[in-house]
Amino acid sequence: MDTWDIRSLDLEPHRPQVLSSDDETRIIAINLPRGEEMQEHQTHERSLLLVVEGRVEITHEEETVTGEAGFIAAFDPAERREVRASDDARLLLILAPWPGEGHPSRRD
Repeated sequence: MDTWDIRSLDLEPHRPQVLSSDDETRIIAINLPRGEEMQEHQTHERSLLLVVEGRVEITHEEETVTGEAGFIAAFDPAERREVRASDDARLLLILAPWPGEGHPSRRD
């Protein structure tokens, strides 16, 4: 069993920390300071974004939702979104299956 308390990890802004990565799942901790954003992006994998601390706004297509600690957003592969921190935020991003179909590491 592996365990983490990402509330106490020394996470530098703009430097996501991979907590675990195997043939099935990748888990990434992110420190997103207030006012900063993860510009519009997508992943090749299905992804879950969990707000551990703080508050974020997630824009998907034309809709924006706000999530605080305990909020989880689920995205299908290739689904585009933008994440902006309304307050200093700690996030957990879970990607599965890892790596997803079309990921550069899977190309020959």
